[in-house]
Order: sequence, then C-alpha cells, then structure tokens
Amino acid sequence: MDVRKTMIIKETIEADGFGKACDPITRVVAVAVIQNPFAGRFVDDLSPLFDVSGQLGERLMGDAVDMLAGSPVSYGKAAIVGVDGEMEHGGAVLHPKLGKPMRAAVGGGKALIPSNAKVAAAGVPIDLPLGHKDEAWSFDHFDTMTVMVADAPRPDEIVVCMAVSDGPRPHPRVGSGPITD
Repeated sequence: MDVRKTMIIKETIEADGFGKACDPITRVVAVAVIQNPFAGRFVDDLSPLFDVSGQLGERLMGDAVDMLAGSPVSYGKAAIVGVDGEMEHGGAVLHPKLGKPMRAAVGGGKALIPSNAKVAAAGVPIDLPLGHKDEAWSFDHFDTMTVMVADAPRPDEIVVCMAVSDGPRPHPRVGSGPITD
C-alpha cells in the first residue's frame, strides 16, 4: 500500500446555522491519500484496490471512532480519484472491502454505508454523505460533510475518506414519517 499521507479531521457542531445552540455533535473523517496503481491505463481487475481500502479501514477507522465525544451512530465514505484515473477506481476503494472494518469500528452497521466518488483535480472538495449505521431510514441522520485536501489528489492518486458521527443534524425536524420518495 503506497500511502502519501493521512489526516484526521474533527468537527464539533455546537449550534445550527442560525446560531441556536444544540447538543454537541462530533463528526470525524479519516483521510488517506494513496497512489493509484491504475492511473493512466484501463485494467479489468481492480481487486488490488479492494485490498488497499480494507487495510486503510483497519488502520484508520478505530482512530476516527476514538475521537468522537460519544458513541458512533452515523457513518459514510467517499473517494476523489485524480484525473489520470476513472470513477471505477473510486468504486473499487469504496466497495467491497472498506465496509467490514468500518462496521467493526462502529460496533455494528446494519445499514448500507452511504458513499460518493468522483474524478477531480487536487484541492476539489467532495460531499461525503452520512447515514445512521443501523437504521437506513432515519431521516434525522441524513447528513453531509464536505471534505477536501489542498494538495490531493494528484493525477495519479486517490483520496479515500471514512467518516463517523456521534449525532444527527442539529435540531433535526424531518423525522422518519411515511416513506413516499
């Protein structure tokens, strides 16, 4: 695994967008900037990226969970692939092996882990979706954290992001009413 750098981003929300105080909500993102072994070429077998992401999950998710103020309730993942790569490279690092260490770190995880991937230049942000780890239709926990790394991804890199949160959005009012959408 060729990792250029890792980062942990911790955010504590103490008030909503209007300044109304809320119970503190901690959100943490573990980020790894890795070399894309398939940059610049088409390859059918992307399984080496599956293995890399599983290793990253084992290496970083525990640290992210440890930085929460409370127990983890939400999670999500995202990838930004450098411009010499393709969207499928992002899919390969997000699925199918990253989920297992993420679920282990949060102590469960019955729900699908929300994800997002894109191809972009260095410094471009990505909106990392969050959802409740066990209740897929907990609307209060549908959230987004915007993440970026100033110098990544370089054209031959991938930024891999894994997020956890110990609460819902501040002052959630959507609830989990009848599902009609």
